[in-house]
Amino acid sequence: MRTRPLKVALLGCGVVGSEVARIMTTHAADLAARIGAPVELAGVAVRRPDKVREGIDPALVTTDATALVKRGDIDVVVEVIGGIEPARTLITTAFAHGASVVSANKALIAQDGAALHAAADEHGKDLYYEAAVAGAIPLIRPLRESLAGDKVNRVLGIVNGTTNFILDAMDSTGAGYQEALDEATALGYAEADPTADVEGFDAAAKAAILAGIAFHTRVRLDDVYREGMTEVTAADFASAKEMGCTIKLLAICERAADGGSVTARVHPAMIPLSHPLANVREAYNAVFVESEAAGQLMFYGPGAGGSPTASAVLGDLVAVCRNRIGGATGPGESAYAALPVSPMGDVVTRYHISLDVADKPGVLAQVATVFAEHGVSIDTVRQSGKDGEASLVVVTHRASDAALGGTVEALRKLDTVRGVASIMRVEGE
Repeated sequence: MRTRPLKVALLGCGVVGSEVARIMTTHAADLAARIGAPVELAGVAVRRPDKVREGIDPALVTTDATALVKRGDIDVVVEVIGGIEPARTLITTAFAHGASVVSANKALIAQDGAALHAAADEHGKDLYYEAAVAGAIPLIRPLRESLAGDKVNRVLGIVNGTTNFILDAMDSTGAGYQEALDEATALGYAEADPTADVEGFDAAAKAAILAGIAFHTRVRLDDVYREGMTEVTAADFASAKEMGCTIKLLAICERAADGGSVTARVHPAMIPLSHPLANVREAYNAVFVESEAAGQLMFYGPGAGGSPTASAVLGDLVAVCRNRIGGATGPGESAYAALPVSPMGDVVTRYHISLDVADKPGVLAQVATVFAEHGVSIDTVRQSGKDGEASLVVVTHRASDAALGGTVEALRKLDTVRGVASIMRVEGE
């Protein structure tokens, strides 16, 4: 074992950063044995230097993150501050001054991953970010390395614990959305402002990263179709149960049947109870990967929190330090396929549509005609009603999202259709 320690700069010391520092300290001997050299925490950049941070030498704490990454003696920078700036500038500055980078920053990687990889390559340094997707679950490395010789066709996953907790509570207790959100907030699963989670922004960033790695194609956050889950109701869950399904907020990355393009999307969907993802409860994450040779693989575990995320960060830190000692770098960006990202309208799946209609003869025939005119085939229809009002639930065969959109637009123009109560995709069959 070499005696000179590898020096690590930590950017951010919140829930995740403080846990990274704790593990580096308490497991120093094990980390040194696994890496082949000691690892030393050389500096910690924070916004509030006066805050007491147990186990961290106050002499290491600084508010000047730029000076820390420019020191020149730093081997690895661990970035856990999040956001776009100053994280982006700090990471590229770290590369320019000789450090490799481990990041947990999903938003930044989804938006600027290509540029960051290019900067890492230019300076011969590593950029690792296992912690950016699904917390402690080993996912990016298996996709990037273990399945490097395979062809991945689909990645389907629950990648946000907050939304899964809310939907699971609605499913298991019959609670409404707001009631379930309030419970998630009280238990610490939801932020005071849950927008990033419940509107799908968090999951969309992760979908962009997963699609890019799985399909060897640059997929930006703007390429991901995003739909939140705030409109999901108890009535939707009741309909799902009648179909033998539940509802999950899913990140879905797919290769087209002809292999010529890819899609990436995030939205709530009905999924059969027989599918492994249907049984992912509370705030857990799970990702289902379908590949040509390996077949179906599932990755499951805690997707957020200080300790799980720190575990992923430390795993990357060990890998990057080993590369540093060996004078090599690990896998960089693989975007050779350069497949086009198709719009949501090209996506083909099944749909569950709930309509509020007039309860009178001929309504069903009118509705069926609209579906037929737009090339959307109906699988089942269920109707109930009284006192002149009725509910019509239509489940379709597979159709394009564009065709379904045209159908819904035409349905809204019918005098007998008083409203489109719900539209939900059916996945995982």
